[in-house]
Amino acid sequence: MKYYRKQNSITSDEWYSSLIVLNEKSYYELGLGDFSELYLIAKESGLSPDKYVEKLISSKNLPRFEGEVEESLILSPIFPQEVWAAGVTYSDSMRERQAESDTPDVYAKVYSADRPEIFFKGTGERMQGPNEELGIREDSGWDVPESELAVVIINGEIAGYTIGNDMSSRSIEGENPLYLPQAKVYNKSFSLGPCIVSKDEIEDPQNLNVELSITRKENIVFQGESSTSEMKRNVYELVEWLQKSNDLPQDAVLMTGTGIIPPQDFTLNEGDIVSISIEKIGTLTNKIVLV
Repeated sequence: MKYYRKQNSITSDEWYSSLIVLNEKSYYELGLGDFSELYLIAKESGLSPDKYVEKLISSKNLPRFEGEVEESLILSPIFPQEVWAAGVTYSDSMRERQAESDTPDVYAKVYSADRPEIFFKGTGERMQGPNEELGIREDSGWDVPESELAVVIINGEIAGYTIGNDMSSRSIEGENPLYLPQAKVYNKSFSLGPCIVSKDEIEDPQNLNVELSITRKENIVFQGESSTSEMKRNVYELVEWLQKSNDLPQDAVLMTGTGIIPPQDFTLNEGDIVSISIEKIGTLTNKIVLV
């Protein structure tokens, strides 16, 4: 099952969000605010989210509707209090970050070390949703998207998976690794969506195909693909490291790194359209703006 959060209008000035689920070809209105609320209710019942929703559907207590949901109404499926990201989890990422940096040994060391690179990416207030604008810094001359499997963590447990775009300024980080926070954390610097798929649906997060496409003026200027099977550190290891001496809030997300890096002569331009697709989840699309 796929869980979406959509905007429902009350008046032209007020709206609220509601969680809907796609089961096979039908959508059902769950009457909840987001996936976190569903997860906690299901857990109290001793069920997974999918099993809980299956029970509701079989009892015919859920409103059902056919057809597609308007893309403009789809929000990020969860509003996390904290978003974190892991770096250098793929060998291609290590090599490219070595190539951009004046201190390449740093990346080789972290790739082979026991402790992974994990950094704070932002809060829900900085998050952009599906089809919303993503930013490139006005003081950066070399910018790329990063297509990543994102882990949804609720009360310290892996609850499901979504897609993340961890935007990055390669010029700023390449100048000095200590500039990483500025290369990664700025206005409109990441997006999540379009839905959450629970652990029931994705039993093996280390076997998912990932694709990245960048369109400029209706022409595709970059395409790439990878697989989460290429990750040196798996999802469970990264989530465990994230929580060492670090209590998370109720709702958190960890982006797990990228295996798709555009070439060194490529940089994002304002107006570019970035689309990230992950097997079993869907496609996250955003337009690039200057911030």
